[in-house]
Amino acid sequence: MRSYFLALAALASASTLTPPVLPLIVRNPYLSTWLGNARNAPWEDWPMFWTGAHVGFSVMASVSGTTKVVYPLLGRPQDSLDKSSPLYNISYPEYLGATFDASTTNLTYVIPGSSADESVRLTLSFLSPITPSSTLRQSIPAAYLTVFAEGGFDVDVYTDVNGEWVSGDRGNVIEWELSQAATKSTTAIKTWKVSRSIEQILTEFSDRAEWGTLHFSAPDDAGHQSGSSAVLRQQFAQKGYLKNEIDNGFRRIMEEEPVFAFSKSFQLGGKVKGGSPKKEDSLGLTFALVQDPVVQFAAARGLTLMRPLWLSYFDSADDLISYHYDDFKTASFLARNYSDTLALDAFESGSSDYRDIAALSARQVLGATQFSGTPEDPILFLKEISSNGNFQTVDVIFPAFPFFLYTNPRWLAYLLEPLLEHQLSGQYPNNYSMHDLGAHFPNATGHGDGNDEYMPVEECGNMLIMGLALANALRYNTEPAFVSAASGYHAKPIAGATDWPQTVDKYGIDLPRGVRVATGPKEAEKWLEHSYDLWEKWTGYLVRESLIPHNQLCTDDFAGWLANQTNLALKGIIGIKAMAEIADIAGKDEDAKRYRNISDTYIEKWQEYGISRDQTHAKLAYTWYGSWTTIYNLYADSLLCFHILDNQATTQARQKGAGWFGQKPIAEVASGTFIPDKVYQMQSDWYHAVLQNYGLPLDSRHLYTKSDWEFFAAAVTSKKTRTEILGTIAKWVNETATDRPLSDLYETEGDGGFPGIYFMARPVVGGHFAFLALERACGGKAVEALRFLDNKAPAMINVGQVLLADMAEGLLTQAVSDGWDDDL
Repeated sequence: MRSYFLALAALASASTLTPPVLPLIVRNPYLSTWLGNARNAPWEDWPMFWTGAHVGFSVMASVSGTTKVVYPLLGRPQDSLDKSSPLYNISYPEYLGATFDASTTNLTYVIPGSSADESVRLTLSFLSPITPSSTLRQSIPAAYLTVFAEGGFDVDVYTDVNGEWVSGDRGNVIEWELSQAATKSTTAIKTWKVSRSIEQILTEFSDRAEWGTLHFSAPDDAGHQSGSSAVLRQQFAQKGYLKNEIDNGFRRIMEEEPVFAFSKSFQLGGKVKGGSPKKEDSLGLTFALVQDPVVQFAAARGLTLMRPLWLSYFDSADDLISYHYDDFKTASFLARNYSDTLALDAFESGSSDYRDIAALSARQVLGATQFSGTPEDPILFLKEISSNGNFQTVDVIFPAFPFFLYTNPRWLAYLLEPLLEHQLSGQYPNNYSMHDLGAHFPNATGHGDGNDEYMPVEECGNMLIMGLALANALRYNTEPAFVSAASGYHAKPIAGATDWPQTVDKYGIDLPRGVRVATGPKEAEKWLEHSYDLWEKWTGYLVRESLIPHNQLCTDDFAGWLANQTNLALKGIIGIKAMAEIADIAGKDEDAKRYRNISDTYIEKWQEYGISRDQTHAKLAYTWYGSWTTIYNLYADSLLCFHILDNQATTQARQKGAGWFGQKPIAEVASGTFIPDKVYQMQSDWYHAVLQNYGLPLDSRHLYTKSDWEFFAAAVTSKKTRTEILGTIAKWVNETATDRPLSDLYETEGDGGFPGIYFMARPVVGGHFAFLALERACGGKAVEALRFLDNKAPAMINVGQVLLADMAEGLLTQAVSDGWDDDL
């Protein structure tokens, strides 16, 4: 086992950013453990759940000598130790800091020896593997911790967990057992199984699940013990080992706090062959939160208890835990494949800062999801973490969807499928897209009364844009980006694999065309036709309501209701344009022609209504003179291939500077571009002018911003503006006063903290992948079509003067009919 873990653990490369919080064990909304205050030493605070509440999880080491020395590594086990004990001393190691990639977080320490040149290096390597080519592995609600030791003297390591992993209410009674299992084909392991004595299925307390069993596993030769936290920690501090005893006095989580511990002695002393004074060893641990069911869902067949996807592959939780433990080699390889490719792509797309931001965001996106369904028809459920807990929120999936387009477009299909199924079944009464599948995860009971949060233009536009983006990915055979590994690399065949030969190979790797959402033009057409009635219904609503949106919310609902929102109208109009392409793919020629004509007319009107009169910026709302907004929905125009140049005439028109709002030259019309170049140029220049210390504000009302929309907006700007925006966001990551998993809503000035609204750990950070998704779109042509933005430096704009002039002109002409205000 020692060489197995040493050779194959996914060790993250050096990271340049220092975020306030780092992911440790993050797999779904309930298995979500983070390192808080990550700029400090890991022993200064307890690890935390994504809400910020403490999680009982500690690691410490001890070294024998005249007097034992105990070194806290993670959590605060030192609080349970006797600081005046004659049997041991408490000391602290040298902490070398944290490094991370998309799947791994490493915490590295040095424990000094008796001489200056003698030490032991310890690394806690947390792996929550992201495996785009293996949906099976991604569905497993489990993660790894490998403790690496390298040095020239012996060291003992201890780790424990408590009942906070299975309940948010410390007053609940828990029960536990130690299970030991091995077969001829699996590694011998021992597993602590911890759960509430009386589970409450599909309920939460402070966002933690009140059902499910924690499986905490170690190799069979590890020491084990359960009992009061103070007793076990002091036992280890005194002796350096555990007694292999089990306290069976089931009780409340913090009643003589029961903990469940493992220990291992690393025998590193003495020279090895060749005279080297250092030896290496490791300890492999796994953490799993097993739940069945995972959610309930108002499916077409009625309200259904949904089982986890992994149950389609394994007969029991014990089989799953054994497989997962032995699969470390393959899981770490596939995760490393993803992380390395992402790191290279992000670095080439932006910088080392962008590489780190993308890596930091990946586990957070998937940490809001839960896989269900069957191998033939997988489903991916999503919780709107922290903002209100809604189930399958459309305008949370939308900002996250660049992550899925880049990582595995099929997973986006699995996210959209429950929304489509529910609404096709007639369970939602409105003629626009629903906001979410349920008021609170894990209960997708729908909104049969139609009284979900009111964002009709927002959600219709979102669904149409995502629908076409997915169809394009399928048409262009966009497979998961990280499938260079040979199928089944290092993997053992899974028992029963012959039962599902059309979906996954015997090693758990997805087959290219073995699932319902395969790839290719025919598959895209089939997928769109299945829900064509919905696409058409939602487009009809946008035709009626998107050009001049009435008073309503957009996705940025914290900013309040507003009529005539420029950015919201743009989303709706692009949604209509998307429907034209959907109809075209589905072979509905007349529909395609009609929606194309409507969208072309609307986009001309939108430019007239929404752009300032001096043509320097987009207004927040059509009639709000002296305002401005980030039109992050412009991103969809490029992503959906609407801005690709089709002919030489368009290029010549660009070179001559022809074309402006309402006066587009014939050449540009013929080219097929939907939104003129100058809208892109205008906004790129404006963002350069209004950029703040920590990023690009959302609009002129406040100095707060949304990081997902910053990346959407930056993706369609000049290289200079994009680099500037990225640099300010990276600065924010390094300096922000926020103390929770990466927030997407923060102040761009001051300490970069929360703006009185506390968003944290939300999957919308998938929007940070906007650059990468755009680069894969349209066969690479989408990015090429924006190269013109780099031809000149950003225009010099006096923002205050421009806004005052716009306000004054608006006041002077407000009462004068200009051909459109009677409609507002």
